[in-house]
Amino acid sequence: MTIPDLATLHALEPPQQPAYPDAVAVDAAVARLRTLPPLVFAGECDELKAKLGEVAHGRAFLLQGGDCAETFAGATADNVRNKLRVLLQMAVVLTYAASVPVVKLGRLAGQYAKPRSSDLETREGVTLPAYRGDAVNGFDFTPEVRIPDPTRLIDAYHSSASTLNLVRAFVTGGYADLRQVHTWNTDFVSNSPVGKRYEKLADEIDKAMRFMAAIGADPDEFHRVDFHTCHEALILEYEHALTRIDSRTGTPYDVSGHFVWIGERTNDLDGAHVALLSQVRNPIGVKVGPRTTADDLIALAGRLNPDNEAGRLTFITRLGAGRITDALPPLVEKVTAAGLEVAWVCDPMHGNTFETSTGYKTRRFEDVIREVQGFFDVHRSLGTWPGGIHVELTGDDVTECVGGGEEVAELDLATRYESVCDPRLNRVQSLELAFLVAQMLRTA
Repeated sequence: MTIPDLATLHALEPPQQPAYPDAVAVDAAVARLRTLPPLVFAGECDELKAKLGEVAHGRAFLLQGGDCAETFAGATADNVRNKLRVLLQMAVVLTYAASVPVVKLGRLAGQYAKPRSSDLETREGVTLPAYRGDAVNGFDFTPEVRIPDPTRLIDAYHSSASTLNLVRAFVTGGYADLRQVHTWNTDFVSNSPVGKRYEKLADEIDKAMRFMAAIGADPDEFHRVDFHTCHEALILEYEHALTRIDSRTGTPYDVSGHFVWIGERTNDLDGAHVALLSQVRNPIGVKVGPRTTADDLIALAGRLNPDNEAGRLTFITRLGAGRITDALPPLVEKVTAAGLEVAWVCDPMHGNTFETSTGYKTRRFEDVIREVQGFFDVHRSLGTWPGGIHVELTGDDVTECVGGGEEVAELDLATRYESVCDPRLNRVQSLELAFLVAQMLRTA
């Protein structure tokens, strides 16, 4: 495999790249990144690929979740722990309901860059570069902060490294113990008016836990979990600098994260992002929006997964609650008929964003649920496997998405709206989603 150099990739005129004013500074940042150790290891990527192969074959379910856009200031022990905690809580509920393993994939330790619909932002007559994530520029609306700065790529690396260190310590150091996670869910059900709706399922899990304790079952899997990380492979300088040759196999891996995906704005078959990710051996994803056709997906699979390897390629659909039951069937039918080994995952967030009269970007919890339900209904009707969900969420009690059992209203958004980009489900909404998806899985 030949990795195209950066000059070749930029000659393809890739979209969504920062307009750096200083080429010498960019070269220096890339050179520095090339000397830094891998953030993840090729063997870990292979382990995740094998697990995603089980998802593609209907023998596992993927839970992919985390921040819309991580920030350097947010890479604290409390924030990382809270996100990890809610994902572990969701995974226990989904595992019990699905009766298959749940692959846990955190949208963290790398999600520092975001595509934007416009290169510029105007406020009160002042126009500045749009905020593209902390890996590119700052959120504050000042000329100094909004100029893209390549040294931020190095900051993104170090912030990802510290987040990964925390995650690894938590998942192997007792924090992920199954009994503890189940206790958190029991507290949610007993103490939350929202949670009381899910007492029946929680009681079933409780009985299963008591039975295992009674017979002395205490496998190692009760005390630790496998947890992997992912982000959108957006900034070519960063992903290219962290693409390394694996000493075991002599093949390239993008060691910035275990799983990387190509967004809807960068999935051009002849584009730079496809050219780069077609050469790495990580498991990869492609976001699938309303404009994408089944022929597009088949062509992308030919480029990105020419050996048709199960676990290599995941299609993440973001179609919108009102479109999914019409738009998804022809995609799944034609891709399945072509014999392609792919996992299908539902992103019920990005197709359901709207702006309130007060200027907040938000999503209705009910639309999120409706899109997931449509995703399950389509796969059940076609006899295919609804492989997972991809959710923007936080472990904190923010008010960014309206609706849900807590009945967050548009007026409540100002109370605690903390996202620098897209609205996320809060802790209670995330757990409610898990219990509702659990009910869908039981009939899938």
